[in-house]
Amino acid sequence: MAPAAKPHRVVILALAGLLPFELGIPHRIFGYAKSPGGRRLYEILTCGLAAGPVRTDADFAIHVEHGPELLATADTVVVPASYELGPVYEEGRLTAGLAAALAHIRPGTRLVSICTGGYVLAAAGYLDGRPATTHWASAEHFQRLFPAVRVDPDVLYTDDGDVLTSAGVAAGVDLCLHIVRRDHGAAVANEAARRTVVPPHRDGGQAQFVSRPVPEPQRSSTAAARAWVLDRLHEPLPLSDLARQEAMSVRTFTRRFRQESGVSPGEWITGQRVERARQLLERTELPMEAVAREAGFGTAQSLRKHVQAVLGVSPTAYRRTFRAAGAEAAGS
Repeated sequence: MAPAAKPHRVVILALAGLLPFELGIPHRIFGYAKSPGGRRLYEILTCGLAAGPVRTDADFAIHVEHGPELLATADTVVVPASYELGPVYEEGRLTAGLAAALAHIRPGTRLVSICTGGYVLAAAGYLDGRPATTHWASAEHFQRLFPAVRVDPDVLYTDDGDVLTSAGVAAGVDLCLHIVRRDHGAAVANEAARRTVVPPHRDGGQAQFVSRPVPEPQRSSTAAARAWVLDRLHEPLPLSDLARQEAMSVRTFTRRFRQESGVSPGEWITGQRVERARQLLERTELPMEAVAREAGFGTAQSLRKHVQAVLGVSPTAYRRTFRAAGAEAAGS
């Protein structure tokens, strides 16, 4: 039997003033990602600018076992938010200690930020010329401080290959699940989401701030229509049928749907159909025409168009990649 593949090492850089919730996100999401045989796919470790206690924004500190030299061993580095970034937040420059710590990171290491952790990546020059996001309340300041960064204030997260950034708090969950999905496929990511009791997928392009994130009291939401859709992705789904589930006019339903989800009904349905196609490509040997029908795209050509647009690869290439990865993981 071939030796088990070495888990992908994720190192989290804990800075003074960090938010404990955001520190825990990568530990939980990556920690629940396992192969079909139950092998952990990620090793998650935490370091600070020095080993020892690190202040948080709460009424307690955490004790970090490792110093910054651990960053040299990372395959992925995650920088969560901190409320004590000092010159990084105020002037866009690294402190000597932080610069020395980041110098340990090897070229080619994947870099990830959660919320205002993006200020650290930007101050280090990692985001120059790249798309990035941060918490919507800091986006304008972030852009002024780092004009070379292509800031998108509206999205949940950005993925530029080896550099990924997220908006605040819960968007860090979405980004970590996106990374697991990108690395190991929808089935592994969905199981990690199920164990964490969070939605399995919110697209990065979804708005991070919507006008009515919680339906107003005594007003109908569109949740029932969304649940109805998920059972019928393989069927035609005219907007009038969705509106009928909530006893609304099409115009009212469309407005309410965007207020609650941040995207149009059509965009949301397409995203759910791509997610269904991913699962079928990973878990079944169905021919492309059958995958297209089951996911609601109708034809293999339509399936190819939408999968290519979202995933950047053809359905055939996606299946080949994750079937191979799954076989390797199962044999380990």
